[in-house]
Amino acid sequence: MNKRFRLFFIVIVLFFMNRTTFSQAKYSELAVTGRGNLNLVGTTHKLQKEVFEAFNEMKKEAFKDGISIQIVSAYRSFNRQNEIWDRKYTTYISEGYLPPQAIEKIIEYSTIPGTSRHHWGTDIDIIDSIQKAPNKLLNEENYSIGGSYLNLKIWMDNNAERFGFYLVYDDNPLRNGFKFEPWHYSFMAISKPMLNGFLEIDLYKLILNVNLKGNAFLTKEFLDSYLINNILDINPKLK
Repeated sequence: MNKRFRLFFIVIVLFFMNRTTFSQAKYSELAVTGRGNLNLVGTTHKLQKEVFEAFNEMKKEAFKDGISIQIVSAYRSFNRQNEIWDRKYTTYISEGYLPPQAIEKIIEYSTIPGTSRHHWGTDIDIIDSIQKAPNKLLNEENYSIGGSYLNLKIWMDNNAERFGFYLVYDDNPLRNGFKFEPWHYSFMAISKPMLNGFLEIDLYKLILNVNLKGNAFLTKEFLDSYLINNILDINPKLK
């Protein structure tokens, strides 16, 4: 076995060992709901170490093709998601929406605190920092023909999965739940076992015991539907 082949063999073995470790990992309720127990790295935008390293490799490759991938959102704690939820709820109520209508409006794009994939340190929202930033960064039009981030989307469509990142909320017309998010990618090797860990918790009990605006309208029936349509109706490769 020559030196080059031996090195290649070692890399392949380590790769599959890591995949096994990821797939068999167990995550606590605190970890999967954004309330701690995760080892995160990074400065402005934090991720789990393996995700952070994979992202940097992807970023380097994209830069060779004139794309500068920039994260605008990564890990978000339960408290941060709660702030987003409460702000949107208050805004919609002030605009005349009834509580159930306000909640439906929020979950077009935003998750109920404790249920966000961004709690896991595996998911990223991205832009191309080389391009002039539009007024609203995370807008579907920016990733479409004529949009600032079309080249980023094309590059990600062709390359992201090579680095372990998969689009979460695709544009499949049969998909329910959250709207199309061409900016949101997930590191599959870790997010899949974290999703499995999330599915083991009692979601209704969790929501019932947190201080959340509109909490009274998040009934068990509503949450059962939310779980099926919003949490689980995603890119099939991530389940």
